Amino acid sequence: MKYFLLLSFLLIFTKNFAQEAKIKKEKWHWNNEAKQDTDIGYTQVLKVDNVLYISGAVTTELTPEGITAVYNDLKASLSSYGATFENVVKENLYTTDIETMKKYNNVRKKFYNGDFPAATWVQIVQLYVPNAKLEVELIAHLPK
Repeated sequence: MKYFLLLSFLLIFTKNFAQEAKIKKEKWHWNNEAKQDTDIGYTQVLKVDNVLYISGAVTTELTPEGITAVYNDLKASLSSYGATFENVVKENLYTTDIETMKKYNNVRKKFYNGDFPAATWVQIVQLYVPNAKLEVELIAHLPK
């Protein structure tokens, strides 16, 4: 009887406190039905719990207009889950010309309205998209 009670307790404890094997993922990808790009193999926004992981938006022009286009695309990605740049906690920026990006940083800064996230900027040789000069990815937190 003692072993039966112990075994019952262990089964109940394990079931109630075990982690689920799968995480729940919600996806958004430029309003396409599959909610992901199956050719390249990515989704634009992946939501897990209250965190948004936003794939990079790119431009082939390191100009104020090109940078604005990237941040407008990111704005659309954020708004797919009701978020804004105020929800952004991390920004990763990859560019083929860091000095030009520094020159036009004021364009980027306008989107954050003075509430800047943790950020990493990296100069690289090449991005995935041919002739791309800038790619920016974000992590944002939604309120619980």
